[in-house]
Amino acid sequence: MTSAPQTTAGTTDVRVTGNGAAEQEAPGHGSTVCADCTDGLGKPRPIEPGSFRERVHSNPAVALTWRVAVFTAGLLLVMLGIALTVLPGPLTIPPVLAGLWVWSTEFDWARRFFAVFRRKAVAAWRHARQHPVSSLAVTVGGLAAAAAVLWAVGHFQLVDRATAALGL
Repeated sequence: MTSAPQTTAGTTDVRVTGNGAAEQEAPGHGSTVCADCTDGLGKPRPIEPGSFRERVHSNPAVALTWRVAVFTAGLLLVMLGIALTVLPGPLTIPPVLAGLWVWSTEFDWARRFFAVFRRKAVAAWRHARQHPVSSLAVTVGGLAAAAAVLWAVGHFQLVDRATAALGL
């Protein structure tokens, strides 16, 4: 999709928008996706000959569906890890790592990010193993606090009271 050319002082400036536009864009205008990408999900990882990914990527419709499915699965895992941040301890690390790993199977940017995050997660796990009593105390304390909050919400009917107060 392109807009109508705009002429200023003898030059023609075309603003390009939409997927795959980076190869046609003028500097400072239009899309910011990579020139090789047509789906807006970033540059794919290199494909090894004879692999499952090569078979998937040989059909453009299947490749796009596959990339969207991989992105969605990784996003769900990362969101689960973020949702678990209310609990202290290392409970958020495994789902976030799993989501980054899923993304790294398809996206080059995620592979680079996964390597950094993995090093930090290994260091956190090493720290938890070196200090098992404090790690266990923090984790059990966090689970007890979460259980107390869930009990209080149910016992005092806080959700019903909040919706009634808001008039919903």
